[in-house]
Amino acid sequence: MAHKRSADGRIETKAALGALVSTVRQEIVDTIESIGADVAVADIAAQLGRPADGLYYHLRRLVDSGVLRAGEDSDDGRGRRYSTTAPRGTRVRLKYGRHSRSDVATVAKLVAGLVRTAERDFRQALHSGSATGEGPRRDLWASRLKGWVGPGELREINALLVRLSELLHQPRSAERTRLIALAWVLAPVDSKPLRRGADAKVARKRARSA
Repeated sequence: MAHKRSADGRIETKAALGALVSTVRQEIVDTIESIGADVAVADIAAQLGRPADGLYYHLRRLVDSGVLRAGEDSDDGRGRRYSTTAPRGTRVRLKYGRHSRSDVATVAKLVAGLVRTAERDFRQALHSGSATGEGPRRDLWASRLKGWVGPGELREINALLVRLSELLHQPRSAERTRLIALAWVLAPVDSKPLRRGADAKVARKRARSA
């Protein structure tokens, strides 16, 4: 059953979020957005190193859940073309947290898959021996930062992340020949973590009410 699509690329319904729990489907969406136009199945398959026949189930799931739009078949025999529901030149975006209707458990599974993919990408690049881990042209970097911020710093952090998104949302060109993946998790941390055992029930209660 097809679900209603968001007009602005917002991913919030349980069907859309559930479709993106699959890391394969996450990569399909990432690939379409990195190419920056209506993308034929053959081009998606080539980018992912997967047979095109193995992608149709995932593409149908993404279309039915409202994450993608299916277009016409390409004239060159490369298969049907697909695009995201976001306005041209922008990315789909997950909506969760306060004031959202999203399902907490589904969002948690989706993000867990995203982190697994980031770990896989880092591991493969590390073992390849071709990635650079220092200097101004560094393309391999893993870190976890933790610190205190005020409203001004939080606004600046978000502005920098938006700018990073803009830099990565550009089509391939003669100057842009290096494909990279950037993943991050920004989350508030309890400065006084609950003790194990006695306070575990309180933690579970918080999780259920989130």
